[in-house]
Amino acid sequence: MKSHEVSGKVVDEGKASVKVGSLLGSYPHRLDPKRRVTIPAVLRSRMGMPDIVYVMPSLSGRKCLEVFSPEAFEMRLDELNKAALTDEASADFVTLIGRVSETLDVDVQGRIRISDALLEHIGVARDVVIVGAVNRLQVWAAGNEPSLNEAFDRLTQSARTINF
Repeated sequence: MKSHEVSGKVVDEGKASVKVGSLLGSYPHRLDPKRRVTIPAVLRSRMGMPDIVYVMPSLSGRKCLEVFSPEAFEMRLDELNKAALTDEASADFVTLIGRVSETLDVDVQGRIRISDALLEHIGVARDVVIVGAVNRLQVWAAGNEPSLNEAFDRLTQSARTINF
């Protein structure tokens, strides 16, 4: 029985109870020789220990990739699934997202193999920084992520802008 709540509740997945909730923190990582990224255990746990994740370029125009648990991605697609098949904007979006996104298996060690095309899109050579972005992860080429000083400086204004 699989059920997930993204509110810090303990859920039963059939494997083991895991605590799911907000994804926060910054984790530097080096691609292994097979160019795999390891999702940190604490983040995998907070994502509900998924067997798969969805990866896509950021839609905000930022040069990072967004990594979603199945539940978080499906929540994003709920409204899109209700759109009429004749809706041209929706049809265009699903074609484009299908073209540039990936469904990736998470191995038992928490590794995923993001395509070279997506890694090149964000400028990854070898090192990345994984940033917890509340309900998803962001993968940045090391050195391209917002600096800690920038994050401290912009946090308050950003919170005001979105009425946090």
